Amino acid sequence: MATDQHSLEQRLDELLNVESIDPPEAFVSDALIKEHKQPDDPVAYWAEQAKALDWFEPWDKVLDDSNPPFYKWFTGGKLNVSHNCLDRHVEAGNGDRVAFHWHGEEGETREITYADLHRDVQRFANALKDKGVGKGDVVGIYLPMIPEVVVAMVACARIGAVHNVVFGGFSAESVSERMEFSEAKLLITADGARRKGKTAPVKAAVDEVMPDLPCIVVQHTKNDAPMADKDAWYHDVMEAAEPECPAEPLDAEHPLYVLYTSGSTAKPKGIVHTTGGYLTQVAWTHKYVFDLKPEQDVFWCSADVGWVTGHSYIIYGPLCNGATSVMYEGAPDYPHQGIWWELCERYGVTIFYTAPTAIRACMKWGAGHVEKFDLSKLRLLGTVGEPINPKAWLWYWTLVGGERCPVVDTWWQTETGGIMVTTLPGAQKMKPGIAGTPLPGIDVAVLDEEGNEVAPGTQGLLAIRRPWPGMLRTLYKDDERFVDTYYSKWDKETYLVGDAAKADDDGYVRVIGRVDDVINVSGHRMSTAEVESAIVSHPKVAESAVIGQQDEDTGQAIAAFVTLEGSYEPSDDLVTEIREHVSMRIGKLARPKRIIWADDLPKTRSGKIMRRLLRDIAEGRELGDVTTLRDPDVMAQLEDRINEIQAEES
Repeated sequence: MATDQHSLEQRLDELLNVESIDPPEAFVSDALIKEHKQPDDPVAYWAEQAKALDWFEPWDKVLDDSNPPFYKWFTGGKLNVSHNCLDRHVEAGNGDRVAFHWHGEEGETREITYADLHRDVQRFANALKDKGVGKGDVVGIYLPMIPEVVVAMVACARIGAVHNVVFGGFSAESVSERMEFSEAKLLITADGARRKGKTAPVKAAVDEVMPDLPCIVVQHTKNDAPMADKDAWYHDVMEAAEPECPAEPLDAEHPLYVLYTSGSTAKPKGIVHTTGGYLTQVAWTHKYVFDLKPEQDVFWCSADVGWVTGHSYIIYGPLCNGATSVMYEGAPDYPHQGIWWELCERYGVTIFYTAPTAIRACMKWGAGHVEKFDLSKLRLLGTVGEPINPKAWLWYWTLVGGERCPVVDTWWQTETGGIMVTTLPGAQKMKPGIAGTPLPGIDVAVLDEEGNEVAPGTQGLLAIRRPWPGMLRTLYKDDERFVDTYYSKWDKETYLVGDAAKADDDGYVRVIGRVDDVINVSGHRMSTAEVESAIVSHPKVAESAVIGQQDEDTGQAIAAFVTLEGSYEPSDDLVTEIREHVSMRIGKLARPKRIIWADDLPKTRSGKIMRRLLRDIAEGRELGDVTTLRDPDVMAQLEDRINEIQAEES
């Protein structure tokens, strides 16, 4: 491994010319899978993988494809996610195994065993029942990265309640919207949340926008939290609850959770995942993509549980496989920029899974923050959330992994439930910046507008041509939007991903980015319409158009073209005002990085804003066709404004 910045840069320059890298022989010799091959019968293949779970009753049919795109998996079978994640490990004598090494932002630690989780989940499941929550009811969860979030999610699964987790970085208004859409019966939240040494009131903010929704409140920060008769403290309901709660046998197609993600309209989409198929896929992918050996590995996925990555690879995949994981409450640069690597050393992390944005941030902070810690126990690295550029991949492989750890660059979505495209680490060579091939049993292809597979090296639309177990079943209470969004481009059997991609001669897929009006900021998807709605709700704003701009730190950044009302004048103070307004409406991650004042926006004669042209102008590309514009002069004015901004920034 390189020991100084100059030799590191030299090594990265050498590797940039390398097309592919073989997995280290030492890794391959002990790998769970040494050969990648697609099964002749994918349905039978997934039936075989489902046998790794405990089933209360066997299924009648593996795949019901009689009504596409409303597919069903393992119909007639009954199981329980909570039982598979906890009871069977405790019954097998592994109750003393650590499920989570929890590390708080200020250095607090908790060791939570499978027996601890089993005890607390049963009590909290009974507490939910005591509050009138039953099978099929939706329960909102808005918590920081603390062990209670695991208890809350798995307790819902135990009784058949449907959890709706909201990312802790979203505003209370975003939470309120999601609770209203899903008709949540109650909300599990906290008195406050910590971030980089500061504490924000959570319960008080929730009460401002959801005064009538009953809450169970975790006392995490000792922050003042207004409590009404409708509310209860987590510790009180736990103390009052009965200690034993048998896991409810549930149909394989019973909904496990709804998770809202941005669509190309302002209204978020409620992705519905069910029980049997989802758990089959996340357990399989977690075990084989990460080459998991639960008796010896310590797994750390650095995501937040509020995103699907946290659902699948912090909670359900690792717990189902009996893994020991790390859960960290804080940011990657607090209390210092080497905290992740310090925790890897402290807990003996062997498998580390993070986002390209975070890797690029670590690169900027410098190699010294990595090299001061002992990372010799690491044996596998992974990335998730967005495409990774080759240099960041190579930095990760070389510096963090010491060129001995395979890197699995995973592509998947909230909608897919689990990993779909990557390399199997003991079976395939790696190509920096290119995700890999579809996993066994998965049919992902790059198609043209007519649905034909394109030639290698040709850009097209990413599609999934066959149902898979972890697939979303619908959009919550909106079957029509589900079909329109995902299954109306070609036919009702071919799923439109919404990403542009290319495949090479080896079938390796390189994902290029979104083709709809969704921006991917640090792996977090936000719709342009949602951000535009937030900006336009500011009293001084008349109109806004939002685009995603290439950004070396976050992959994409939000740029907003803003037209002001009446006599209001642009100012730096107004930029700050609008950014904070968006933060209050959606969350900090949605704040525009750049606001560009515009007297008018490029519109067609029918009034549609041409975001394509705004993207061209912001990226400095030659403008596409402007003949359909109502006023072509608008583009010249905006070009002048962009040039002024770039001159100021340089």
